[in-house]
Amino acid sequence: MNYELLIDLHKMNKRQGPGSDAQTLKALQLSGLMTSTQSMQIADIGCGTGASTLVLAENLNASITAIDLFQDFLDILNANAQKRGFADKITTQSGSMEELAFEDGSLDVIWSEGAIYNMGFAKGVEYFKRFLKPGGTLAVSEITWLTTERPEEIQRHWDSEYPEIAIASDKIKILEDHGFILKGLFPFARVQLD
Repeated sequence: MNYELLIDLHKMNKRQGPGSDAQTLKALQLSGLMTSTQSMQIADIGCGTGASTLVLAENLNASITAIDLFQDFLDILNANAQKRGFADKITTQSGSMEELAFEDGSLDVIWSEGAIYNMGFAKGVEYFKRFLKPGGTLAVSEITWLTTERPEEIQRHWDSEYPEIAIASDKIKILEDHGFILKGLFPFARVQLD
């Protein structure tokens, strides 16, 4: 598949999906990671051009491996990390999120904003868990219904595009079924349907 149009469309954007630096920071606060003084090993999966990676580097004592399928995005992240003085904290890897090169149980944190849907939430949660140390943190964003009812046309569209779309309690159950304890949850963006 030729991804050049997709890359060109998104590479100049600060983020390649929903969210903001403030929301990454809010997720960090909810996770409890900011209170840790221990050095952490973090993987930022599907990092894009690294907006969230840079927030992690700025706020945590961590060595971060930022992974994305597209080297063009990683080149932008590397340049921004250099400019902001975080090049020594961030290593980039180009590759698929479904073929991670980490040893099982080697990471303190897996962070993935706006990317886990690429492999499916349930599959992603199960796969990512193997790389976490006992007690490790999984921080992900996922497209989720905020209401139990919505217009039929929108429901049909998303059922076709992403059959795993569901309400938050369904996503939380998947996390709990894999042994995770929810530390926080908040919507990144909300669209009002009238």
